[in-house]
Amino acid sequence: MKKYIPRHKYIEKVKPFMGKELIKVFTGQRRTGKSYLLYQVMDFIKSEDKDANIIYLNKEFYKFDHIKDYHSLINYVNGEKIKNKATYLFIDEVQEIVEFEKALRSFLYEGDIDIYCSGSNARILSGELATLLAGRYIEIDVHALSYSEFLDFNKLDNSDKSFERYFKFGGLPYLINLPEDEDVIYDYLRNIYAAILYKDIIMRQNVRNPYILDNLVKFLAEHIGSIISAKRISDYLKSQKLNVTPNILLNYLSYLSDAYFVKRVKRSGITGRRIFEIGDKFYFEDLGLRQSICGYQKSDIGKILENLVFNYLLQQGYSITIGTDRNREIDFVCKRKGERLYVQVAYIISDEKTHQREFGNLLSIKDNHPKYVVTMDPFTGNTYNGIKHIHVRDFIGGDLNNP
Repeated sequence: MKKYIPRHKYIEKVKPFMGKELIKVFTGQRRTGKSYLLYQVMDFIKSEDKDANIIYLNKEFYKFDHIKDYHSLINYVNGEKIKNKATYLFIDEVQEIVEFEKALRSFLYEGDIDIYCSGSNARILSGELATLLAGRYIEIDVHALSYSEFLDFNKLDNSDKSFERYFKFGGLPYLINLPEDEDVIYDYLRNIYAAILYKDIIMRQNVRNPYILDNLVKFLAEHIGSIISAKRISDYLKSQKLNVTPNILLNYLSYLSDAYFVKRVKRSGITGRRIFEIGDKFYFEDLGLRQSICGYQKSDIGKILENLVFNYLLQQGYSITIGTDRNREIDFVCKRKGERLYVQVAYIISDEKTHQREFGNLLSIKDNHPKYVVTMDPFTGNTYNGIKHIHVRDFIGGDLNNP
């Protein structure tokens, strides 16, 4: 078994469902560490049951190339069962098996296999599983390393230098195996980006114009945190002599979201009663990949900061919308299990106008839910009319599950 650094929060998420007649599915972008989480679960099971019969297959390995559809999957698994031993099935990149859901349903109904899977395509996993196995599976979202995980993985203190490294290179786990050399790291990240684009989108979705898709990604990378519509992107591409219809762009945006590469965030009324259909914002699952696409520039620090805070809130389990009320906007309206909080993000509070915008927008919300202004100001930690002003490094280095 491969060596790995444990990611305890994901094991804690899956523990309540171990041994239950539910399929456990780890989902997320390519290279966020789903395979190693399967290894971690396998080791945990073996520590609890030394006689466990573990069947593991990874569709990225050539030795499993013969398992192409649900028939061959059923035959393989049945051949690997051992009488009078508990069987645990682990399938990495399950979406590569045609009609995999039929095999999983069969195993589940037989009731003698505990099933764990990973996958990198939201549409296939949610569509097929929801159709045939509604209520019989649990999905666990796997993200790139959070800032606190990044510090643990790299054995670093929470310092300005550590934060800048995370800010520039992101949190893909494999980076701990590379030298801290910008050229080496961005070469690796560009290769990951190419793999996501080609394997998870172009090949799977039969994209006919990869050049337009690549330009779309670059546009999103340069416009983090901006309201984006298909028409706006179409107009931009036309200025680059690329003609593409808004409908095709909407499809491409869906493909990018399905591959967990970018996150699409809707705008809503502050109260959450109305969702606006026109104009969303897009954030990247991993900022290192974003920097590898369009470069890391200090002039982009505000938008990168916003993406960073968004990722942290997502990792904490919040559902997030952009709050809109007349001419006011709240960066993030966050909901989780009946609780709510509001977050404004700014690079620095440099003048009274900025102060009024960031704090004033939050003050206009007449409820008692927690409100934060997150910045990179050197002096934070104070409270203004109940609104907490906090440095981004302290905000994302903490845990909103245990405030």
